[in-house]
Amino acid sequence: MAYLPQTEDEVRAMLAAIGVPDVNALFAGIPSDVQLKRRLDLPPALSELELTQHLEHLASENQACHQFTCFLGGGCYDHFIPAVVDFVASRSEFYTSYTPYQPEVSQGNLQAFFEYQTLITQLTGMDVSNASMYDGASALAEAVLMALGSQTGRRRVVMPENVHPEYRAVVATYLQHATAEIVLLPTPGGVVDPSDLQHVLEKSPAACVVLQQPNFFGCVESASQIAEMVHQAGAIFITVVDPISLGILRRPGDYGADIVVAEGQPLGLPMMWGGPYLGILACREAFLRRLPGRLVGQTTDRRGNRCWVLTLQTREQHIRREKATSNICTNQGLMALRATVYLAAMGSRGLRRVAESCLKKAHQLQQRLCTDARFRPLFSKPFFKEFALRAESADEVADLLEGAGHEGFFAGLPLGRWYPQHGDAFLVAVTEKRTEEEMEQLVRILGNLRHAQSARPR
Repeated sequence: MAYLPQTEDEVRAMLAAIGVPDVNALFAGIPSDVQLKRRLDLPPALSELELTQHLEHLASENQACHQFTCFLGGGCYDHFIPAVVDFVASRSEFYTSYTPYQPEVSQGNLQAFFEYQTLITQLTGMDVSNASMYDGASALAEAVLMALGSQTGRRRVVMPENVHPEYRAVVATYLQHATAEIVLLPTPGGVVDPSDLQHVLEKSPAACVVLQQPNFFGCVESASQIAEMVHQAGAIFITVVDPISLGILRRPGDYGADIVVAEGQPLGLPMMWGGPYLGILACREAFLRRLPGRLVGQTTDRRGNRCWVLTLQTREQHIRREKATSNICTNQGLMALRATVYLAAMGSRGLRRVAESCLKKAHQLQQRLCTDARFRPLFSKPFFKEFALRAESADEVADLLEGAGHEGFFAGLPLGRWYPQHGDAFLVAVTEKRTEEEMEQLVRILGNLRHAQSARPR
């Protein structure tokens, strides 16, 4: 974006044109208690050359994942991306197009969104999907708002602590000024204990229960049993899924989920330092009118030709604000296109092969790290492609991950950042891209680092 400075004379001219005496009067509509009544605490201005040099220095601190062998997870994964994804998504017809405010001139985009919705409903087993959202975390927040806006009249949201901590933080932010209560369900064993959940549900009626499958620690939950309990309690069941896991795990729609959300990054999106990503949101038909964002439908024109329309736009730009279900103003169209091409290219058999490869390699690596490098599993539950390992201390975890970094390996995520009780543990993710040689190298590096640490005089 261009830098557009204004002189004092230009500011006075603009204020006069809109009929206010000064800048303070321009912002008089903002409550005084949220106005910043001091100068911004900024360092002295830099020249353009100095500023450019400073930004280049900051950028040089970034280390791209392609320079490392990546075993990072926690919601962002180094999956293989077929070349066709980049080829289609980089076509100018898609790459330079804008949000389809005029559907009749956006048939190509609308068809792509329709195909995306179709594939997502097939993947999740749900009745309907919107045309994407910002990311997985905000999609979960919108799903919770859907549940709170339903006919139950309840205001409690039950979330296990093994739901992605950043997702939980986003939901809490969305609900900060709402008359809703978040009940955090402890999961000391790594997964939800059905008896603990039953106790919470009996204590006070809940609007919804959120379950991540697999959860943040990579463990597989007893989703069918939990779904039955939630529905018996009259609550709405929201499931957060890893879309790749659906190549081998049951679809949420098959075990009773009412609303399904996911981060679409594994479906053909590079890691890209955290974004832009893709929020997936699908639901049963009963929740259609509460679904935020856009919904594309298929119809025929007056000549009988197949065409596409924006069937539903429950946004405040299109309907009365008090009736709007969301203020989401756009969808991640280009990211949704990438996911569409990825799913179409992989097909059900390809997705299953990817999931099976992740499952097999993750279990191989966990066994080797526990046997040869003498780590201990944090939890003894079934897992998909991520697992948590326990070291001797939080300091050892920090030293091991730093040492592996010097060897060119992103070895895992320290869990103490979000779970102080697990400060001595770290999370490892294994995708289909990781080779036998890379896994052997990681085992050797971490084993040598542990041996060197134990040999140091205390």
